[in-house]
Amino acid sequence: MARLADYFVVVGYDLDKRGGSEGQGHILQRFPEKDWEDNPFPQGIELFCQPNGWQLVPERERPSFFVSVLTDINSERHYCACFTFWEGLDNPQLPKAEASEVDEDEVPGLVQPAQVFAPKSLVLVSRLDHTEVFRNCLGLIYAVHVDSLSVPLETVIGNLLTCVIPVAGGSQRTITLGAGDRQVIQTPINDSLPVSGSSVAHLFRQLGIVNVLYLFCAALTEHKILFLSSSYQRLTDACRALLAIMFPLKYSFTYVPILPGKLLEVLSTPTPFIIGVNSFFRSETQELLDVIIADLDGGTVTIPECVHISLLPDPLLQQTQTALSMVLDPELEMADHAFPPSSTQPSTLKIQDKEIRAVFLWLFGQLFHGYRWCLHIIRIHPEPVIRFHKAAFLGQRALTEDDFLMKVLDGMAFAGFISERGPPYRPTDLFDDLIANQVERIRQEECSPHKVMNHIKELAEQLFKNENPYPAVAMHKVQRPAESPGHNDPKNLAMFPLLDDVTVQLFIDHAAAKLQTAPPVVKAELKGMVPSGPPLGDIVDRHGHVLANSARRLEVVRNCITYIFDNKMLEAKKLMPAVLRALKGRAARVCLTQELNQHVLQNRAVLDDQQFDYIVRMMNCTLQDCSHMDEHGIAAILLPLVTAFCRKLGAGITQFAYSCVQEHMVWTNMQFWEAMFYSDVQNHIRALYLEADGGEQSIASRGQQESGPAAGGQELLCALELASEQSRLWPTLSKEQQSERVQKEESTVFSQAIHYANRMSYLLLPLDTSKNRLLNRSGIGDVESVSNSYVTNSIAGSMAESYDTESGFEDAESSDVANSVVRFINRFVDKVCNESGVTNEHLKALHTMIPDIVQMHIETLDAVHRESKRLPPIQKPKLLRPILLAGEELVMDGMRVHLISDGREEATGALGGPPLLPAEGAIFLTTYRLIFKGTPNDPLVGEQVVTRSFPIASLTKEKRISVSLSMDQFIQEGLQLRSCTFQLLKIAFDEEVASDLAEVFRKHMHKLRYPQHVQGTFAFTVGQSGKTLVEHKTKDKNQSIKTLSKNLVKSAKRTIGRQYVTRKKYSPPTWENRSSLQSELDEDELSVSEELDQGSLTLSSTIRSSDRQTMSNVVERACCRDYQRLGLGTLSNSLTRSKNEPFRISTVNRMYTVCRSYPGLLIVPQSIPDSTIQRISRCYRQNRFPVVCWRNSRTKAVLLRSAGLHAKGVVGFFKSPNATSAGPSQADSTSLEQEKYMQAIISSMPSYCEPSGRNTLGGFTSTHMSTSDSSDKLRQPKIGALMKQVMGGKEDVPGTFSRGGKWGSIRGSGRLSAYNPEVGNRLSSKESPQPNGGPSEALFLRQQRAYLYIIGDKTQLKGGKQDSFQQWEVVPIEVCDVRQVKNSFKKLIKACVPSSATSEPSMTFHRCLEESEWMCLLHRVLQVSVLVVELLDTGSSVMVSLEDGWDVTTQVVSLVQLLSDPYYRTFDGFRLLVEKEWLSFGHRFSHRGAQTLASQSSGFTPVFLQFLDCVHQIHLQFPMEFEFSQYYLKFLAYHYVSNRFRTFLLDSDYERIELGVLYEEKGERKNPQVCKSVWDYIDRLNKKTPIFFNYMFSPEDEEVLRPYSFISNLKVWDFYTEETLSEGPSYDWELVQRGRQERLAEEVPDKPDTTTPKSQRRIVWPCYDSRSRVVPDAITKLLQDLQSLEAELGLPPEKWKDTWDKIKANQRAEAKLENRPSFNSSLLMSSNLSHQRRSQGVYLPESGVGSSINLAMDRETSTTSTPVAGRPSTSTLYSQFQSTESENRSFEGILFKKGALLKPWKPRWFVLDKTKHQLRYYETRQDKECKGVIELAEVESVIPGTPTMGAPKNIEEKAFFDLKTTKRVYNFCAQDSPNAQLWMDSIQSCLSDA
Repeated sequence: MARLADYFVVVGYDLDKRGGSEGQGHILQRFPEKDWEDNPFPQGIELFCQPNGWQLVPERERPSFFVSVLTDINSERHYCACFTFWEGLDNPQLPKAEASEVDEDEVPGLVQPAQVFAPKSLVLVSRLDHTEVFRNCLGLIYAVHVDSLSVPLETVIGNLLTCVIPVAGGSQRTITLGAGDRQVIQTPINDSLPVSGSSVAHLFRQLGIVNVLYLFCAALTEHKILFLSSSYQRLTDACRALLAIMFPLKYSFTYVPILPGKLLEVLSTPTPFIIGVNSFFRSETQELLDVIIADLDGGTVTIPECVHISLLPDPLLQQTQTALSMVLDPELEMADHAFPPSSTQPSTLKIQDKEIRAVFLWLFGQLFHGYRWCLHIIRIHPEPVIRFHKAAFLGQRALTEDDFLMKVLDGMAFAGFISERGPPYRPTDLFDDLIANQVERIRQEECSPHKVMNHIKELAEQLFKNENPYPAVAMHKVQRPAESPGHNDPKNLAMFPLLDDVTVQLFIDHAAAKLQTAPPVVKAELKGMVPSGPPLGDIVDRHGHVLANSARRLEVVRNCITYIFDNKMLEAKKLMPAVLRALKGRAARVCLTQELNQHVLQNRAVLDDQQFDYIVRMMNCTLQDCSHMDEHGIAAILLPLVTAFCRKLGAGITQFAYSCVQEHMVWTNMQFWEAMFYSDVQNHIRALYLEADGGEQSIASRGQQESGPAAGGQELLCALELASEQSRLWPTLSKEQQSERVQKEESTVFSQAIHYANRMSYLLLPLDTSKNRLLNRSGIGDVESVSNSYVTNSIAGSMAESYDTESGFEDAESSDVANSVVRFINRFVDKVCNESGVTNEHLKALHTMIPDIVQMHIETLDAVHRESKRLPPIQKPKLLRPILLAGEELVMDGMRVHLISDGREEATGALGGPPLLPAEGAIFLTTYRLIFKGTPNDPLVGEQVVTRSFPIASLTKEKRISVSLSMDQFIQEGLQLRSCTFQLLKIAFDEEVASDLAEVFRKHMHKLRYPQHVQGTFAFTVGQSGKTLVEHKTKDKNQSIKTLSKNLVKSAKRTIGRQYVTRKKYSPPTWENRSSLQSELDEDELSVSEELDQGSLTLSSTIRSSDRQTMSNVVERACCRDYQRLGLGTLSNSLTRSKNEPFRISTVNRMYTVCRSYPGLLIVPQSIPDSTIQRISRCYRQNRFPVVCWRNSRTKAVLLRSAGLHAKGVVGFFKSPNATSAGPSQADSTSLEQEKYMQAIISSMPSYCEPSGRNTLGGFTSTHMSTSDSSDKLRQPKIGALMKQVMGGKEDVPGTFSRGGKWGSIRGSGRLSAYNPEVGNRLSSKESPQPNGGPSEALFLRQQRAYLYIIGDKTQLKGGKQDSFQQWEVVPIEVCDVRQVKNSFKKLIKACVPSSATSEPSMTFHRCLEESEWMCLLHRVLQVSVLVVELLDTGSSVMVSLEDGWDVTTQVVSLVQLLSDPYYRTFDGFRLLVEKEWLSFGHRFSHRGAQTLASQSSGFTPVFLQFLDCVHQIHLQFPMEFEFSQYYLKFLAYHYVSNRFRTFLLDSDYERIELGVLYEEKGERKNPQVCKSVWDYIDRLNKKTPIFFNYMFSPEDEEVLRPYSFISNLKVWDFYTEETLSEGPSYDWELVQRGRQERLAEEVPDKPDTTTPKSQRRIVWPCYDSRSRVVPDAITKLLQDLQSLEAELGLPPEKWKDTWDKIKANQRAEAKLENRPSFNSSLLMSSNLSHQRRSQGVYLPESGVGSSINLAMDRETSTTSTPVAGRPSTSTLYSQFQSTESENRSFEGILFKKGALLKPWKPRWFVLDKTKHQLRYYETRQDKECKGVIELAEVESVIPGTPTMGAPKNIEEKAFFDLKTTKRVYNFCAQDSPNAQLWMDSIQSCLSDA
């Protein structure tokens, strides 16, 4: 029974405190005055009566009523019913205003009313929630007051405060307050179910289904929820409704349905809440960032961006929504029916309300079913201690991934749920019944909405019945105030009177006395055992399928285990990989644990070594895939097994399996241990009582009847049932028995704690106690683990004492290991013992025991560790030795490692084929390479050898990793090594490799990767035994060169003077010491010229002999040979000699004084003296002034290169020449000299010297260009478009050129911003220049092309003013700086060689490739190069002057030469190009390649690789233009970073001379095996094998290439992606050859078995075999066959090149026949190829001219070569081949032939046969019968003819030709003139062949 009302309060407006804007309320009276003992008076009621604040109003308002809810400190809720009415009072502000006359603040227009109204509230405080009853009672009191009824108010209030009603139980009570009223109160049957009236239905009407579901999920997952409404009662109802649908969970955070405005800051509390606020305060709620706002009046729910609400798991969400819509809108289903039923009205609100609640009850039934099977009961007496095992619950429901359920189970509400509903013996309610008996029904019906609906209706009925137990309610009779007409008339209303408290108190005391005398009401509480419901069955995944794991896999697991225990090891080994794969599935893991358990039970736990190894392997694999939430399953079942299986190591020493399975996260997870501990404790306590009760059977049988079908066939009671039984009996036991039981339970828990301390030490102490496992795991051992469970008492347990978290990563000694393990176990013990009520003495005892347990275990482990070291190792594959180069030595011998697969899928078998990786083998570190050699782990490919290697110099990144291999039990330390040759070695050291050895390996690797000096690199140390870098003391014949290069450098240093050597930038000596310089120069000068002019001003021609030799070497250098080839001048200093040569070779830099990074000899304009050069050089970065590097032989335009200008030089450079002041400053004079220099270059161009003046292009076009005027005009706009794109102009015109030649269009890359469209516009101008050159228009200059274009960097060219009369023009472009290249390359490597496989769509190969922007960079370089080529080809010179002149400049300049000059596309030319532009002009190979310690920080920047990639792109587009193959480019790309050769070491010629490596190649080699230069090596190799040769090489003369540079035209270079695991990189040719010979030698012994026919087929694996070797292209194959035939026949082998040249020579004539200019080159290519093939003796049928045969050429290996003198005659050639076919058609087609005299012209099919040397003709093409033959031996000449009578009409004159033989003249006519020309050429070539 409970009081209906605890307090009655009258609250009024406080007139005394009304200062300021807001009034205040105060309590006028309260009854009773004294607080009840059981229920103190709540504070702050006056705030809640007027939540918007106390205010006076000008007009009376209607009385209002609402209920606020206050929560006291014990989280008890108090319901405050507030009834407010307004009372009139005289305006307190009027008299004040009159006194002060008119206040200045007063607004004169505002009239104050004479009377105002103040609010007064009657408040009733109760712990019961009977809203309607409260409304009626307070209304009655008001009515009594207003209508002045005869009943005294004191009586009514006294009766109200003494009214007592039952809390629950479904009784009906009639009450009266003594004013002629009568009310009936119904109490709910079960007070655990919330009472909702119709509030839930209202909430759904206001907000809608989806919104309420959002709020529901938000409340369960602990978000903050705020309701807004202008009605207070609606706020209270909405909050009540939300709590009602959360049943059976109870909301335990802040709950304030009506929050007063004064307390709004509560909304910024950090904890979750459900709060209601009046809409009046809406603006204050706007800045709340993490609060979900539900506006009840507007029907919206606003979820802030930062809040993520986890929704119900999927099928449930759908089902709930469907069910709700069927309740709320039953017509929806019928809406489309043709004959809708007459009425389908939704139920009344009260019923609807219960139906909605039933839906949520059904939902919780779905969510929580089976929860009781995951409760662990730890103690039964004195009161139950229960713990929920969350992991098991989620795991068995297969919902471990579900966000929503995880959060709900972690929440406070669920903790309360467990503590309330956990105990097994308590009263039950509707929810318990649902969980126990209706789960099956729910599961069966969930897919049929109508059955669900029926179920919901049944539940709703029960809920309704609970609230309204009595259907017929007696009449209410309550007085309402009379609505009198003068209701608003203030005169009528008296003030609410002061009540007489004595009277009221008397009522109360009287009632209290009565209660004391009354007998106590004893209500028997119906306690009973809580049924558990059906257990959680098989895992059912979200779609309701049982996760079946194919029976076959389980079979494999079982068989394997049987084999292991039967000792059939070979069988087991075969099954092992399949088992390890199967163990990825959960069913297989469970199966494994069950099988192993069987064997333990059969006492077969002691194993031999190999059995032990396999069992441990399987256990590891099983544990490895366990997620942290899976721990309830597999790890738990394995825990007893790992302490059972063992092997004997020696006398009395046993190693248990746990020492090998420690490397798993689950063992360091505190929650796992807690769960395990509790489940064991539960089992023991159950056993305790089962033994204790002799009458065990009887209990069991009773338990069975009680629990009904749920306990089904279980013979024994489950622990919860047992606990329930014990709780029932507890009150009947005597005190002694009770304390005995408590003690027994406590000691059970204690003994388990000791047991677990042991178990934990087993799994946490590593076998090798020097390695600390807990510390390595990111300090897991010290992070306070959050328990994953709830415990009914002392949840906080020991969470407060947090352990010291400072342990970090110190060097772990064994004591450390012990300490951290002891700490971990102590924490565990504290937590579980506190939770399960172990006494303090026992706890202390445990704490003293634990260190001893750990210490003892460490001692036993030491012995085991020692012994296990002595075990004979399991047979591991023997280490294979790598083949080394001559001069390559091992630095560290092989260390056993595992090569692990990275992100490339080919080798792992993911794309089909066998898994070659992971592989087991060894890693070798040599002076040159890092080599892994081993065999795959997969036994199916165990006999293959896997090799991966890269040069140590190409290592770009090394990173430590830790790896766990599926096969092995340990997590090994490993390394991930990345190389810029696009290789990745991901290795894990075998356990036999000591960790210090791995460290030594790393140190050695670093030493080799970054030597102190470049002389430490392999190219220098090769072949020097003992790794010494000391030179041998033997006297060299080549000594003079060494000394002279030393002298040269010394003298250079002397010349420069100390200050310049130490500084980075070399500027020439100043004027003061110029004279001393001069005299030194006199001695060192060298003048070499073809005609030495004695009268010239040569400085001196005397020179010391050693230096003379140096200079002759300089002259012999590549540059000089090339300059002379290009006709760019001779070596002479003469200024007086003939001026016809525009350029000269200057020796100004021969001592490297002007520019350190330039070569010694440079091409400069003839007219510029050396002194000027020295001055000019200062304006350029690094002193790299403009020099000529190439000249176009046709247009005589030159290509210059330089660095960018220094900032100060730029503006001066563009000053207009006529603006010079009288006294030029130093800067001015320099800029003038620069102008002079430019002018000198322009003057050298023949186009400039034209008499017609420099203004027209037309002039020199006609004289100097082979193309005609018109074509040039057509071309002009194109260049402009090109230029615009390169500079980033607005229009985007893909340029295609009218003139012949190979051309690809260019598109501006989107990155270049528009800069100077002016230049492009002028170039693209459509008007042709004036032919006479007169300046007729002001614009004409703007429309002419400049003579010199300077390609400069946009960023440097700011501020330069373009002069309209200048003859040069600047093209500003954006270049990629070195940083961009570096970053792009890093990303490219990661894309091509990813370190780990990923399935993310954002990490696919093409996406990563795009993000690397490598292709964009190539596009940009190619684009600029093509522009320059175009400009040079149209006769303008170009100066490339970008950055420091040694990166991008070098790329562009070399590409331009390669595209423009066919010579550079041959072997010699390409070598020369690289030597000249890259080596001599000082590209910083050592710096960019980070080859030494000094350049380590700058990182690897592959500028040269980018150039090679560009060449590769061009090669792909023009395969017939290059003499070398793609392999040649890959070879260079590999070796320019490998440091095997000295060619690409050091940063400039100066540095090479200083080290004495520049000219030594000419001297005698100490070791013929060791090649110093990559070029010599290539030459040698090229003689032996056609590997570098391109068979398709058939260049066109003077061909300029114009490749496409669109990104879509660029291909990823296969150098980046291919690999050959069988032999490693194929770029060290000797290694590959020796490897192949060894392999062949191994294969030979298997031959004798000739009985079975050996298959000729073999499988080629893409990433394993070298495809080009296994499947060579046809030509290579034939050449190889020839070689082997020669060897068999004992003939001296002929060089492949000679063979090839012979064949080509034979083909030359035929190729000529078909090589018409109009031919498509692809046809030409194919027809050429077909001939090459045929001349090998293979007949290929051909159809006409364009026979096209596709040769599968894997490597683009092929080309023609120069014609050989003395070709064999055709007849001898013919006699070599016995043609199987009578027809040999070399050339055929239709010709008209004039018949004999007076006969007409007839078309005939003519066939020219070179082999038989005759011209035959047929009636038609199909005709087999030959009509006639002309023997070519008799032909005298072939000449163009003239048409005679009767000739065919409409055929041009040039189509006729005559063939004159010794007998007669034949007249022929072809279809058109080109055809005729072709026939004549073909016949002519046959004649000349003969």
